[in-house]
Amino acid sequence: MISVGVAVTLGPADVSLVNVRDVITNHLHLTDIPVRLSEDAIVWQERLPRALVAAACGAGLGVCGAILQSLLRNPLADPFILGVSSGASTGAVMIGLFGLGGTAIGLSGGAFIGALAAFALVMLLARYSSGGTAAVVLAGVASTQLFSALTSLMIFAFADSDETRGVMFWLLGSLEGVRWDDVTVTVTASAVGIVVALFYLQALDAFAFGEDLASSLGIDVVRTRVVLLVLTALLTATLVSVAGAIGFVGLVLPHAARLMFGQRHARVIPASAVLGAIFMVWVDAVSRVAFQPTPLPVGVGTALVGVPVFVALLLRRGAGA
Repeated sequence: MISVGVAVTLGPADVSLVNVRDVITNHLHLTDIPVRLSEDAIVWQERLPRALVAAACGAGLGVCGAILQSLLRNPLADPFILGVSSGASTGAVMIGLFGLGGTAIGLSGGAFIGALAAFALVMLLARYSSGGTAAVVLAGVASTQLFSALTSLMIFAFADSDETRGVMFWLLGSLEGVRWDDVTVTVTASAVGIVVALFYLQALDAFAFGEDLASSLGIDVVRTRVVLLVLTALLTATLVSVAGAIGFVGLVLPHAARLMFGQRHARVIPASAVLGAIFMVWVDAVSRVAFQPTPLPVGVGTALVGVPVFVALLLRRGAGA
Protein backbone atom coordinates (compact mmCIF):
# COMPACT_ATOMS: atom_id res chain seq x y z
CA MET A 1 0.00 0.00 0.00
CA ILE A 2 2.86 2.36 0.78
CA SER A 3 4.53 1.56 -2.55
CA VAL A 4 1.31 2.18 -4.49
CA GLY A 5 0.71 5.46 -2.66
CA VAL A 6 4.22 6.78 -3.27
CA ALA A 7 4.24 5.57 -6.90
CA VAL A 8 1.06 7.54 -7.59
CA THR A 9 2.81 10.76 -6.53
CA LEU A 10 5.61 10.29 -9.07
CA GLY A 11 5.38 11.90 -12.48
CA PRO A 12 5.68 15.18 -14.37
CA ALA A 13 2.73 16.67 -12.47
CA ASP A 14 3.45 17.19 -8.78
CA VAL A 15 0.98 15.35 -6.54
CA SER A 16 1.48 14.90 -2.80
CA LEU A 17 0.56 11.91 -0.67
CA VAL A 18 -2.03 14.09 1.06
CA ASN A 19 -3.65 14.84 -2.30
CA VAL A 20 -3.61 11.15 -3.18
CA ARG A 21 -5.32 10.35 0.12
CA ASP A 22 -7.94 13.04 -0.42
CA VAL A 23 -8.74 11.90 -3.96
CA ILE A 24 -9.12 8.27 -2.92
CA THR A 25 -11.27 9.00 0.14
CA ASN A 26 -13.45 11.36 -1.91
CA HIS A 27 -14.10 8.68 -4.53
CA LEU A 28 -14.84 6.16 -1.79
CA HIS A 29 -17.40 8.69 -0.41
CA LEU A 30 -15.60 8.82 2.91
CA THR A 31 -14.79 12.53 2.67
CA ASP A 32 -15.71 15.57 0.60
CA ILE A 33 -12.42 17.47 0.50
CA PRO A 34 -11.98 20.05 -2.29
CA VAL A 35 -9.40 18.80 -4.82
CA ARG A 36 -8.39 20.32 -8.14
CA LEU A 37 -9.95 18.56 -11.10
CA SER A 38 -6.56 18.07 -12.75
CA GLU A 39 -5.15 16.32 -9.67
CA ASP A 40 -8.28 14.19 -9.34
CA ALA A 41 -7.98 13.07 -12.98
CA ILE A 42 -4.25 12.35 -12.70
CA VAL A 43 -4.62 10.27 -9.55
CA TRP A 44 -7.93 8.49 -10.11
CA GLN A 45 -7.96 8.02 -13.89
CA GLU A 46 -4.28 7.59 -14.70
CA ARG A 47 -1.79 6.75 -11.98
CA LEU A 48 -3.79 4.78 -9.40
CA PRO A 49 -5.24 2.24 -11.87
CA ARG A 50 -1.79 1.78 -13.38
CA ALA A 51 -0.16 1.18 -9.98
CA LEU A 52 -2.89 -1.26 -8.92
CA VAL A 53 -2.64 -3.23 -12.17
CA ALA A 54 1.15 -3.35 -11.74
CA ALA A 55 0.74 -4.66 -8.19
CA ALA A 56 -1.83 -7.27 -9.23
CA CYS A 57 0.32 -8.48 -12.13
CA GLY A 58 3.41 -8.68 -9.95
CA ALA A 59 1.58 -10.60 -7.24
CA GLY A 60 -0.04 -13.03 -9.68
CA LEU A 61 3.12 -13.72 -11.67
CA GLY A 62 5.15 -14.17 -8.48
CA VAL A 63 2.71 -16.78 -7.17
CA CYS A 64 2.62 -18.56 -10.55
CA GLY A 65 6.41 -18.78 -10.53
CA ALA A 66 6.47 -20.19 -7.00
CA ILE A 67 3.89 -22.82 -7.94
CA LEU A 68 5.65 -23.90 -11.13
CA GLN A 69 9.12 -24.08 -9.57
CA SER A 70 7.78 -26.49 -6.96
CA LEU A 71 5.41 -28.39 -9.24
CA LEU A 72 7.97 -28.95 -12.00
CA ARG A 73 10.98 -29.14 -9.64
CA ASN A 74 12.78 -26.72 -11.92
CA PRO A 75 14.37 -23.58 -10.42
CA LEU A 76 14.23 -21.88 -13.83
CA ALA A 77 10.48 -22.43 -14.26
CA ASP A 78 8.34 -19.33 -14.60
CA PRO A 79 4.81 -18.64 -15.90
CA PHE A 80 6.00 -18.40 -19.48
CA ILE A 81 7.49 -21.90 -19.51
CA LEU A 82 4.03 -23.15 -20.47
CA GLY A 83 4.12 -21.16 -23.71
CA VAL A 84 1.34 -18.91 -22.41
CA SER A 85 3.15 -15.66 -23.19
CA SER A 86 3.99 -16.67 -26.76
CA GLY A 87 0.44 -17.83 -27.38
CA ALA A 88 -0.93 -14.58 -26.03
CA SER A 89 1.39 -12.64 -28.31
CA THR A 90 0.19 -14.60 -31.34
CA GLY A 91 -3.46 -14.05 -30.44
CA ALA A 92 -2.96 -10.32 -29.93
CA VAL A 93 -1.06 -9.96 -33.20
CA MET A 94 -3.78 -11.80 -35.12
CA ILE A 95 -6.42 -9.41 -33.77
CA GLY A 96 -4.24 -6.37 -34.36
CA LEU A 97 -3.24 -7.24 -37.91
CA PHE A 98 -6.28 -9.03 -39.29
CA GLY A 99 -9.07 -7.71 -37.08
CA LEU A 100 -10.51 -11.19 -36.55
CA GLY A 101 -13.46 -10.34 -34.32
CA GLY A 102 -11.49 -7.34 -33.15
CA THR A 103 -14.50 -5.21 -32.27
CA ALA A 104 -16.02 -8.05 -30.26
CA ILE A 105 -13.08 -9.31 -28.21
CA GLY A 106 -10.33 -6.70 -28.64
CA LEU A 107 -6.58 -7.09 -28.32
CA SER A 108 -6.78 -8.40 -24.75
CA GLY A 109 -9.40 -10.97 -25.71
CA GLY A 110 -7.25 -12.18 -28.58
CA ALA A 111 -4.27 -12.49 -26.26
CA PHE A 112 -6.31 -14.51 -23.76
CA ILE A 113 -7.57 -16.90 -26.45
CA GLY A 114 -4.06 -17.33 -27.85
CA ALA A 115 -2.68 -18.03 -24.38
CA LEU A 116 -5.26 -20.73 -23.76
CA ALA A 117 -4.58 -22.27 -27.19
CA ALA A 118 -0.87 -22.47 -26.38
CA PHE A 119 -1.55 -24.05 -22.99
CA ALA A 120 -3.93 -26.57 -24.57
CA LEU A 121 -1.18 -27.54 -27.02
CA VAL A 122 1.29 -28.00 -24.16
CA MET A 123 -1.08 -30.23 -22.21
CA LEU A 124 -1.88 -32.24 -25.36
CA LEU A 125 1.80 -32.80 -26.13
CA ALA A 126 2.57 -33.71 -22.52
CA ARG A 127 -0.41 -36.07 -22.37
CA TYR A 128 0.61 -38.08 -25.42
CA SER A 129 4.35 -38.16 -24.68
CA SER A 130 6.10 -39.80 -21.76
CA GLY A 131 4.13 -37.75 -19.22
CA GLY A 132 5.50 -36.25 -16.04
CA THR A 133 6.97 -32.85 -15.33
CA ALA A 134 9.82 -33.18 -17.82
CA ALA A 135 7.31 -33.63 -20.65
CA VAL A 136 5.46 -30.48 -19.57
CA VAL A 137 8.67 -28.44 -19.63
CA LEU A 138 9.72 -29.77 -23.05
CA ALA A 139 6.23 -29.25 -24.46
CA GLY A 140 6.30 -25.69 -23.12
CA VAL A 141 9.60 -25.01 -24.86
CA ALA A 142 8.22 -26.40 -28.14
CA SER A 143 5.01 -24.37 -27.83
CA THR A 144 6.96 -21.20 -27.05
CA GLN A 145 9.11 -21.58 -30.13
CA LEU A 146 6.14 -22.40 -32.36
CA PHE A 147 4.01 -19.44 -31.35
CA SER A 148 7.01 -17.08 -31.36
CA ALA A 149 7.72 -18.14 -34.93
CA LEU A 150 4.06 -17.63 -35.93
CA THR A 151 4.09 -14.15 -34.38
CA SER A 152 7.29 -13.19 -36.19
CA LEU A 153 5.94 -14.59 -39.46
CA MET A 154 2.74 -12.54 -39.25
CA ILE A 155 4.60 -9.35 -38.39
CA PHE A 156 7.13 -9.88 -41.17
CA ALA A 157 4.56 -10.78 -43.83
CA PHE A 158 1.57 -8.58 -43.07
CA ALA A 159 2.42 -5.66 -40.76
CA ASP A 160 3.36 -2.16 -41.89
CA SER A 161 5.78 0.00 -39.92
CA ASP A 162 3.16 1.54 -37.63
CA GLU A 163 1.52 -1.79 -36.87
CA THR A 164 4.91 -3.37 -36.24
CA ARG A 165 5.83 -0.61 -33.79
CA GLY A 166 2.54 -0.95 -31.90
CA VAL A 167 2.72 -4.73 -31.71
CA MET A 168 6.34 -4.75 -30.58
CA PHE A 169 5.57 -2.20 -27.86
CA TRP A 170 2.78 -4.45 -26.57
CA LEU A 171 4.98 -7.53 -26.73
CA LEU A 172 7.54 -5.81 -24.49
CA GLY A 173 4.92 -5.33 -21.80
CA SER A 174 3.02 -2.11 -21.31
CA LEU A 175 0.71 -0.62 -18.71
CA GLU A 176 -0.17 2.38 -20.84
CA GLY A 177 -3.85 3.17 -20.96
CA VAL A 178 -5.03 0.72 -18.27
CA ARG A 179 -8.35 1.65 -16.68
CA TRP A 180 -10.49 0.55 -13.75
CA ASP A 181 -11.94 -2.35 -15.77
CA ASP A 182 -8.39 -3.70 -16.05
CA VAL A 183 -7.91 -3.22 -12.30
CA THR A 184 -11.02 -5.31 -11.63
CA VAL A 185 -9.86 -8.10 -13.95
CA THR A 186 -6.26 -8.32 -12.74
CA VAL A 187 -6.98 -7.90 -9.01
CA THR A 188 -9.77 -10.48 -9.12
CA ALA A 189 -7.68 -12.97 -11.09
CA SER A 190 -4.65 -12.59 -8.82
CA ALA A 191 -6.74 -12.81 -5.65
CA VAL A 192 -8.45 -15.99 -6.84
CA GLY A 193 -5.10 -17.49 -7.86
CA ILE A 194 -3.52 -16.74 -4.49
CA VAL A 195 -6.49 -18.14 -2.56
CA VAL A 196 -6.50 -21.37 -4.58
CA ALA A 197 -2.72 -21.72 -4.12
CA LEU A 198 -3.17 -21.42 -0.35
CA PHE A 199 -5.34 -24.55 -0.42
CA TYR A 200 -2.44 -26.51 -1.94
CA LEU A 201 0.38 -25.48 0.41
CA GLN A 202 0.98 -29.01 1.72
CA ALA A 203 0.93 -30.45 -1.80
CA LEU A 204 3.45 -27.85 -2.99
CA ASP A 205 5.77 -28.66 -0.07
CA ALA A 206 5.57 -32.34 -1.01
CA PHE A 207 6.04 -31.76 -4.75
CA ALA A 208 9.27 -29.92 -4.04
CA PHE A 209 10.71 -33.30 -2.94
CA GLY A 210 9.29 -35.30 -5.83
CA GLU A 211 6.07 -36.88 -7.00
CA ASP A 212 6.79 -40.19 -5.27
CA LEU A 213 6.90 -38.53 -1.87
CA ALA A 214 3.77 -36.54 -2.66
CA SER A 215 1.96 -39.71 -3.65
CA SER A 216 3.11 -41.52 -0.49
CA LEU A 217 1.57 -38.71 1.57
CA GLY A 218 -1.83 -39.40 0.00
CA ILE A 219 -1.78 -36.55 -2.52
CA ASP A 220 -3.51 -37.18 -5.85
CA VAL A 221 -0.48 -36.28 -7.98
CA VAL A 222 -2.16 -36.18 -11.38
CA ARG A 223 -5.20 -34.21 -10.24
CA THR A 224 -3.12 -31.72 -8.24
CA ARG A 225 -0.71 -31.20 -11.13
CA VAL A 226 -3.53 -30.55 -13.60
CA VAL A 227 -5.36 -28.15 -11.25
CA LEU A 228 -2.24 -26.11 -10.52
CA LEU A 229 -1.10 -26.04 -14.16
CA VAL A 230 -4.54 -24.88 -15.28
CA LEU A 231 -4.55 -22.28 -12.50
CA THR A 232 -1.18 -20.83 -13.50
CA ALA A 233 -2.10 -20.87 -17.19
CA LEU A 234 -5.42 -19.07 -16.69
CA LEU A 235 -3.90 -16.52 -14.31
CA THR A 236 -0.93 -15.83 -16.56
CA ALA A 237 -3.16 -15.59 -19.64
CA THR A 238 -5.38 -13.05 -17.88
CA LEU A 239 -2.46 -10.90 -16.73
CA VAL A 240 -0.65 -11.09 -20.07
CA SER A 241 -3.82 -10.12 -21.94
CA VAL A 242 -3.92 -6.86 -19.96
CA ALA A 243 -0.24 -5.98 -19.48
CA GLY A 244 1.56 -7.81 -22.28
CA ALA A 245 4.57 -10.07 -21.88
CA ILE A 246 6.37 -9.34 -18.59
CA GLY A 247 9.30 -11.58 -17.78
CA PHE A 248 11.50 -12.34 -14.78
CA VAL A 249 8.87 -11.54 -12.12
CA GLY A 250 7.78 -15.17 -11.78
CA LEU A 251 11.38 -16.35 -12.11
CA VAL A 252 13.22 -14.10 -9.65
CA LEU A 253 10.76 -13.20 -6.89
CA PRO A 254 10.01 -16.75 -5.64
CA HIS A 255 13.76 -17.32 -5.21
CA ALA A 256 14.02 -14.08 -3.25
CA ALA A 257 11.06 -15.16 -1.10
CA ARG A 258 12.72 -18.50 -0.32
CA LEU A 259 16.00 -16.84 0.60
CA MET A 260 14.22 -14.42 2.92
CA PHE A 261 11.55 -16.65 4.47
CA GLY A 262 12.60 -20.28 3.99
CA GLN A 263 11.26 -23.11 1.86
CA ARG A 264 7.78 -23.68 3.32
CA HIS A 265 5.10 -22.58 0.89
CA ALA A 266 2.96 -21.22 3.71
CA ARG A 267 5.50 -18.39 3.67
CA VAL A 268 6.74 -18.56 0.09
CA ILE A 269 3.33 -18.04 -1.57
CA PRO A 270 2.32 -14.89 0.38
CA ALA A 271 5.90 -13.54 0.23
CA SER A 272 6.10 -14.08 -3.54
CA ALA A 273 2.81 -12.21 -3.95
CA VAL A 274 3.87 -9.24 -1.82
CA LEU A 275 7.40 -9.03 -3.22
CA GLY A 276 6.10 -9.38 -6.77
CA ALA A 277 3.59 -6.58 -6.23
CA ILE A 278 6.17 -4.22 -4.73
CA PHE A 279 8.71 -5.07 -7.45
CA MET A 280 6.28 -4.41 -10.30
CA VAL A 281 4.96 -1.15 -8.81
CA TRP A 282 8.45 0.29 -8.47
CA VAL A 283 9.76 -0.97 -11.81
CA ASP A 284 6.76 0.59 -13.52
CA ALA A 285 7.12 3.84 -11.58
CA VAL A 286 10.81 4.18 -12.42
CA SER A 287 10.22 3.18 -16.05
CA ARG A 288 7.47 5.79 -16.31
CA VAL A 289 9.39 8.63 -14.67
CA ALA A 290 12.98 8.06 -15.82
CA PHE A 291 12.20 7.90 -19.53
CA GLN A 292 9.76 10.76 -19.99
CA PRO A 293 7.99 11.68 -22.19
CA THR A 294 7.93 8.14 -23.64
CA PRO A 295 7.75 5.58 -20.82
CA LEU A 296 9.93 2.51 -21.03
CA PRO A 297 7.90 -0.71 -21.59
CA VAL A 298 7.56 -2.35 -18.21
CA GLY A 299 8.75 -5.71 -19.58
CA VAL A 300 12.08 -4.11 -20.46
CA GLY A 301 12.29 -2.64 -16.97
CA THR A 302 11.65 -5.98 -15.27
CA ALA A 303 14.35 -7.60 -17.41
CA LEU A 304 16.90 -4.85 -16.69
CA VAL A 305 16.31 -5.23 -12.96
CA GLY A 306 15.54 -8.94 -12.91
CA VAL A 307 18.68 -10.19 -14.66
CA PRO A 308 21.17 -8.61 -12.19
CA VAL A 309 19.01 -9.68 -9.24
CA PHE A 310 18.83 -13.23 -10.57
CA VAL A 311 22.61 -13.31 -11.08
CA ALA A 312 23.11 -12.04 -7.52
CA LEU A 313 20.79 -14.76 -6.20
CA LEU A 314 22.73 -17.41 -8.11
CA LEU A 315 26.06 -16.13 -6.80
CA ARG A 316 24.73 -15.98 -3.24
CA ARG A 317 23.41 -19.54 -3.50
CA GLY A 318 26.76 -20.68 -4.90
CA ALA A 319 28.64 -18.98 -2.09
CA GLY A 320 26.33 -20.59 0.46
CA ALA A 321 26.94 -24.02 -1.04
